[in-house]
Amino acid sequence: MSGALIALDHVIVAVADLDAAVGVYTRFFGRAPSGLGEHPELGTANATWRLPDVYLELLAPVGTGFVADGLRARLASAGDGPLGFALATADADACAAALRSRGLAASDPVPGRGVDRTTGKQGRWRNVYLPADASRGPLVFAIEYAEHATEPFVDDGDPAAVVGIDHLVVRTDAPEAAIRFYGERLGLRLALDKTFEQWGARLLFFRVGGVTIEIAAPARPPESPATTDTVWGFSWRVPDVDAIRARLLGAGFDVSDVRSGRRPNTRVCTVRGPTCGAATLLIEVAPREQPGAGRT
Repeated sequence: MSGALIALDHVIVAVADLDAAVGVYTRFFGRAPSGLGEHPELGTANATWRLPDVYLELLAPVGTGFVADGLRARLASAGDGPLGFALATADADACAAALRSRGLAASDPVPGRGVDRTTGKQGRWRNVYLPADASRGPLVFAIEYAEHATEPFVDDGDPAAVVGIDHLVVRTDAPEAAIRFYGERLGLRLALDKTFEQWGARLLFFRVGGVTIEIAAPARPPESPATTDTVWGFSWRVPDVDAIRARLLGAGFDVSDVRSGRRPNTRVCTVRGPTCGAATLLIEVAPREQPGAGRT
């Protein structure tokens, strides 16, 4: 279907001090940003790191505009941290129509423009925005690109590099609302809905383009549930978790010991800081579990 949501395009972290945050993530990724951009009509500036399947965007208010004003309010109330994510579509008009047919008050496609401050190259796209009450808080929208301002990611084989995203985590006290939004309305495939009593959690896995959007809920609903959900953090794929842990420790990060992951054939460690408020997990997956090996 031309209007389908086909991939996780990028994840967004709101930051008050873009220069400081760029320093943090330059050390985290071990390389300079793929792009340093600005959005003249929105009053925002960003830095991005491209990977094969997704990119990370740091977004900061720098001028005037409704997006900059909303971002300042969010930073004042919650500080730096994950803001939301964009899902890719090949046809923004068809996507908006499909979302409306499933009961979402999707916007008409809104043209967007970004200018790379280093190269002067422009990126152009169209966004389909979704109401915050439908997502219960996180910024979630669809994006169709006309042109990119940055070059594609090139994997140089560094074992201490981040090479992709495995999943992002959204925390909620309302799992049934999450099923309606992510599954019934966005049309994403629900691959897992399981309660793990030993962890006190109910986990929902929605799959899109080989990436998982993990919804984490309490196994037992609280007496006073939160009315909004939050994007909690990201799990990044790495070829060698020992190598990247050593590099990050040398770069001043607080990193846990390596341990076996909850998923079979994985080894993980937690980056406890600094990460600009984003919970961060590094995951090394055995070759037979890598993308393209039959997992959908």
